[in-house]
Amino acid sequence: MKENSSSRRRFLKSSGMATLGFMGLYQFASLPLQAAAQNRLAPSAGYGPLVNDPKGILNLPKGFSYKVISTRGDKMTDGFLVPGKADGMGTFAGPNGKTIIIRNHENSPDTFIEGPFGLKNELLPKGKASSFYDFGKGNLPGLGGTTTLVYDPNKGIVEKEFLSLAGTSRNCAGGVTPWNSWLTCEETTAKAGAYDYFEKDHGYVFEVPATDKVGLATPLPLKAMGRMNHEAVAVDPATSIVYLTEDRGDSLIYRFIPNEPGKLAKGGKLQALALREHKSWDTRNWETSKGPAFPVGQQHEVEWLDMDNVETAPDDDLRLVGFSKGAACFARGEGIWFGKNELYFACTNGGKAYTGQVFRYVPSPHEGKPDEKKQPGKLELFLEPNNKEILKYCDNLTIAPWGDVVMCEDDPHPFVVGVTPGGELYKLAENVGYKSELAGGVFSPTGETFFVNIQDPGITVAITGPWKKANHS
Repeated sequence: MKENSSSRRRFLKSSGMATLGFMGLYQFASLPLQAAAQNRLAPSAGYGPLVNDPKGILNLPKGFSYKVISTRGDKMTDGFLVPGKADGMGTFAGPNGKTIIIRNHENSPDTFIEGPFGLKNELLPKGKASSFYDFGKGNLPGLGGTTTLVYDPNKGIVEKEFLSLAGTSRNCAGGVTPWNSWLTCEETTAKAGAYDYFEKDHGYVFEVPATDKVGLATPLPLKAMGRMNHEAVAVDPATSIVYLTEDRGDSLIYRFIPNEPGKLAKGGKLQALALREHKSWDTRNWETSKGPAFPVGQQHEVEWLDMDNVETAPDDDLRLVGFSKGAACFARGEGIWFGKNELYFACTNGGKAYTGQVFRYVPSPHEGKPDEKKQPGKLELFLEPNNKEILKYCDNLTIAPWGDVVMCEDDPHPFVVGVTPGGELYKLAENVGYKSELAGGVFSPTGETFFVNIQDPGITVAITGPWKKANHS
């Protein structure tokens, strides 16, 4: 996620190459035949061709429809305004068949037009600094945070909408927990004193309970999960282990083993993913990557390396230290989601064409325990089409109830793209109304509604249709 998609993507592409430094060129190895098979769409795997939307916003397959349920600037239940830059989302079963949605906002403190407090912060509650993580000296508080929506699927309306975390900055993505909360991540590593308004260090994960009660969550940073340019997280419901992505051109993949399952604030251990057979493997498959290409469709055994000094990371160098220890390097880790005994994560500009990769990780039967060395977890490059017509800059992703991975593209002309467990790709939605990324795609707990944000206009839509009639289901 970013404030200027194309310019920041070019910057991260070049800076990621430079940071690992002086790698030299090599002849790029041919990817396996599976990659060639991915270089085409399989419409029969999805719901058929997309139909032109008479309103000119979202093209969807026949039989599907959408409804705008939230718009930036509208007044919320708590009197604040719906913030802009809506990004990652999670859904939870609410009371009486309602759906609770928690939504991130990727705002910086000076983007008043996108914030919940008005163009001059005139709605900023005075004397409520304790309710904010960073009150910004009362002038420029963090305008990221989260909002919570209580949605009635039968009526197709939002019953309540309110600010649920305040004072954080650039909340990009996150992840749901099995204990009914949302982990929201700051995509910034700004320090206290930066720009003359930050009062605290940023770059943390925060937890927001899924509740229909209007009010702000306690803004407690989960510092043991590291200070970095966080993107998203996924929690294994069997172990409570949290897996984390990092939005950098030379990022790592992390896991957090909590001291007490379900109690993340009680601390734990942060580790980085490494490949057993090749330390410091550059999985990005860029033409400047040093060492062997990371092949599509092959599983590789994993080990996890302990990380130190994670809570403050004053030099913003966790990824660099981890890579020097042997951790694998990834191209802008973004969306991550846990499915049935496996998780998928997107690398937005990975691949030979810099247009995106999707990895699949299967945890060890003894994940996070000493015996995992005997049966290690395995990592696979699941998808690398290297073709913009197929997939470009995959960002947020989720897993549908029937097992498909559903991805939002981060591009001025983005699609929602589905991929079956067998690797067949299809288009699910097309943004034709706004030159803005799609973000936060997630299904309701019942699987009947797909919610997604169109970021720059600041709207959230609910999509319904014959989901269970996918041809491959």
